[in-house]
Amino acid sequence: MQAAHRVAKNTGILYARMAITMFISLYATRLVLAALGVADFGLFNVVGGVIAMLGFLNSSMAAATQRFMSFAQGAGDLEKVKRIFNMSTLLHWGIALLILLVLEIAGYFFINGILNIAPERLGVAKIIYQFMVISTLFTVISVPYEAVITSHENMMVYAILGIIEAILKLGIALYITYSSQDHLVAYGFLMASLSIFLLILRRIYCHRYYAECVLKLRHYYDKPLLKEISGFAGWSLLGAATSMGAFYGQTIVLNVFFGTTVNAAQGIAAQISGQLGVFALTLTKALNPLIDKSEGAGNREMMLKATLMGTKISFFLLSFLYVPFLIEMPYLLHLWLKNVPEFTVVFCRLLLFRNLIEQLFIPLTNAISAVGNIKSFQKISAILNLTPIIAAFAFFSLGFPAYSIYIAFMLFSVAQFFNVLYFSEINCGLSLSIFYKNIVLRCSLVFLLSLFMTYIVSLFLEEGLFKLLSILAVGGISYLLFLWFAGLTKQEKSIAINIKKSLANYVINR
Repeated sequence: MQAAHRVAKNTGILYARMAITMFISLYATRLVLAALGVADFGLFNVVGGVIAMLGFLNSSMAAATQRFMSFAQGAGDLEKVKRIFNMSTLLHWGIALLILLVLEIAGYFFINGILNIAPERLGVAKIIYQFMVISTLFTVISVPYEAVITSHENMMVYAILGIIEAILKLGIALYITYSSQDHLVAYGFLMASLSIFLLILRRIYCHRYYAECVLKLRHYYDKPLLKEISGFAGWSLLGAATSMGAFYGQTIVLNVFFGTTVNAAQGIAAQISGQLGVFALTLTKALNPLIDKSEGAGNREMMLKATLMGTKISFFLLSFLYVPFLIEMPYLLHLWLKNVPEFTVVFCRLLLFRNLIEQLFIPLTNAISAVGNIKSFQKISAILNLTPIIAAFAFFSLGFPAYSIYIAFMLFSVAQFFNVLYFSEINCGLSLSIFYKNIVLRCSLVFLLSLFMTYIVSLFLEEGLFKLLSILAVGGISYLLFLWFAGLTKQEKSIAINIKKSLANYVINR
């Protein structure tokens, strides 16, 4: 129960961060789209697509490093944590140099021969790409520091850094709105500068407040540990890199066949998906250290319980928001943006459905990582990550519409779901019958019933603010009712009631 309260507290802190950063980020995106225009916004999503992948790459690599740190903390070995920090720092410097080499070689071919870019903007595209390369390097170098903060479950600092980042991004959006310089070049330069500034903040804080952040590579050099971390990080990086490559490959394929206007629609869909997905990712961020520490302490039962509970709650948090968004997507997009690019609505809806499928297995990948045997799992995952790009290219060559790429990715997400379940069973001892009955069936039932009821109500209302408010009310109430009576088990209801009472007492006593 103490662990549940700690996770609940950390989740609450992260939700407060999310509430602030989501509003700021959505408004900043509107300003950026208005300042750059649809063509340049699409161009940034193609050439500067690297930065859209940085958050995912950064979090994936940080999760791998954090796994070792939390595992050692669970075992109570501070000296090993110091060695892990030093070896992970050395490793990520090496990764940064490797990425620099790969990006410079790949960038030459992409910009000069593959991407569909207007000739008059080709010079700007090259400048933007170099800014994104710089941003990538500093983001990779900052991974060990982010991992330290997360492993200590210091979500208050994590939240403050996120708010600072969001405010600075808003400042960047305001600056380019009124700047007389080339807006796209200024935007790329300032976004690259932001990644450098955030690294400096993380480094100063970690070295000041955490005992393991002592950078003495010679003293703490541990070749077997470096090899172990490198192996684990290498396979983790394979999964992250192929997923990242699939995301960017999707951008390239759409650009080659349909141009930058469709890339603008894709960028907006990714922005909405990312902002809504924060609700589920926030819980995962708070839960991962508990999963790793439980496995490190040899408590496999607690690790699996935390994983399954996280899977269920994160799905409910995500789908609760998705119900009104799926139904009112056109109206909400017109409220948010002055000019909604073609295909944006259908891209958003298909991407949200894909996210729901993936939310059923994402927490299980954390459990597989906690156990540590990830080589075979990452090999198959890498193949499943990249195959949809090949399928989409074939679809477009045959004349299929732009949105067919999202359908291809959704189908392979289903394949990935069964891949994760297989390795969760053989590596972690997951009971598939319990998972299907308690997670898949209950989660799907709550979402589909609430979506159906809300959609029926929407048919009798005219588009406008009253309809939006009605959908929010009906969707929210029906979802909570279905959640309580069909989504939760008796034990889960008891835990929810106890946490509610504890939080209420905490607020009263404060």
